[in-house]
Parts: sequence; structure tokens; C-alpha cells
Amino acid sequence: MQDFYPSRGEKEEIINRIDKTVYSSISEGEYSLDNISRKEYEEKGFIVFPNLFTQEETKEMLKELEYMASNTQLAKNEEFIQEPDSNKIRTIFNQHLFSTLFDKISKEPRVLDKVKQLLGSDVYIHHSRINIKPAYKGKSFPWHSDFETWHCEDGLPRCRCLTAWIMLTDNTEFNGPLYVIPKSHKKYVSCKGKTPQDNYKKSLKKQEYGVPSVNAIKEFTKDSQLVGVYGKAGTLVIHDGNTMHGSPDNISPYSRTNAFFVYNSIENKPVKPFAAKTSRADFLCLKDFTPLKND
Repeated sequence: MQDFYPSRGEKEEIINRIDKTVYSSISEGEYSLDNISRKEYEEKGFIVFPNLFTQEETKEMLKELEYMASNTQLAKNEEFIQEPDSNKIRTIFNQHLFSTLFDKISKEPRVLDKVKQLLGSDVYIHHSRINIKPAYKGKSFPWHSDFETWHCEDGLPRCRCLTAWIMLTDNTEFNGPLYVIPKSHKKYVSCKGKTPQDNYKKSLKKQEYGVPSVNAIKEFTKDSQLVGVYGKAGTLVIHDGNTMHGSPDNISPYSRTNAFFVYNSIENKPVKPFAAKTSRADFLCLKDFTPLKND
């Protein structure tokens, strides 16, 4: 299969994206995007929906997370990732497979209607995760495009994928929020470096490959600027798979916790990885392609 987004080579390059960002202008349900919101997403590569979930709903999700994080049997699964310098939980992958509540949230019409409209097809979950940044100790995530990794190491052919995520706690400028570069999704950074064997075992704790240089980030910010994505618990954010983003350390006394669901079009199923000898672990690239239906 032709590789439209080569990466992990001898030099870094910035190339034009060839895929659309929005695949359908037709409303797919009651909670679909209106024309203004759709055009905002298409132009910026992300969109924020304050207070989409109630405080009661986010408290219920946090309670479910606390149960999973404190369950010693569950914590033995490889989906549970610790901080690089402590035994604190950094990420729980595929919360929707461990929890009926998060499974229900993944099919919630307030989210799924928008996702199906943007991707213009039925969708499935490539993977999901909850990222936890403990107060004062939560570590940073470097600038990166998710799609670069999903393409190189999981084999997603095209950028017909996105992430919808829910703030389970307030995201402020102090507690390690997500930073994004508007319009960055329109370009693709072909990163330098050869993917090591089983790279995911290190990258989930500290990402080193698929990370653009400072010169690439400077190039992206010539016509844009860095934006912090802040909001109250219950805020929904959707960002394109190729939107450049990262986050700083959490040096505040307040934890920052977000639940992410990665949706991929059923017309964009993974093939052989484009820049790795073998695929990442199954929990990072789920093979259940059953189309999601509103719950």
C-alpha cells in the first residue's frame, strides 16, 4: 500500500496533508455540529464544548476511575501505565473495556453524533485512555501528532481519525493542560529517527520518537500561536488526529484528569505498520471494527 505520510526517516520534513478534515456536512443526529462549529473545527483542527457533561456525570466517571486505579488485580494489566519515575498511574488504556460506564460514554450521542459527522462514516474505537496528571508530580507529554504514531506504528493508512475527550477535572493553565497549535493539522511532520523494537514500552512513559524538532514547531507557529485548552470538568474537546499538541508538567496542587476516546473510520482500518517492524500491542490498536451505535 502506498505510504502517503512517510515518517521515521533520515531527515525531518513538513509535508501537506492530503486528507480532508471534515468528511460530511450532513447532520448525523440530534447532537451533530452546526455549520459554524463544523467550519471552526475544519479551520482550527479542534473544537471545545463547555459543560457538555454535568458535574454529576463527571463525578460518577471519577469515582469509576478511582475504583479501577485502586484495584490491584486490574492494575496488573498492561493497559495500566505508571509515571516514569514513580508508581503513580499515568494512563489507563481502554477504560471502555474495563467499565460499563465508560463503554456507555463512548457511545454517548452527544459525542458520537459529532464524531460520525466529522469522519463521514460509521466509526469504531482505535483505543481509549484516561490520562492522569497527579498534583505536583504529573509529567509532561512532548509536542506530537497522534496520527504520526498511529500511522507509523499501528498502520492507519489515512488521517480519517480523531480524539474526543472529556475533562473529568478542571483543566487550568497551572495543572498541565493540553496545548495545541491551531491549523497545525493541515501539515504533517515527517519525523526523523528509526522506530525501535517495542517502542511503545518506553514511549507510553516518555515519548522520544515521532516528536518534531523545535524548528518544526517554530514553523507551525509562524501563522498561528500556542493555545491552552482550558475548561471546567464536563467540557468535551474534539481534536483532529493530526493536530499538534502536548502538555507541560503539573506543578499545581490539583490533579488533572481527562478521558480520551480515539475514533477511526471503518473505511480506514489498520494495515501493516508503515515505519515499524511489528505492530504495537493489541491494546493500543484494537481490532474490533464493529461500528458503534448510539447508546
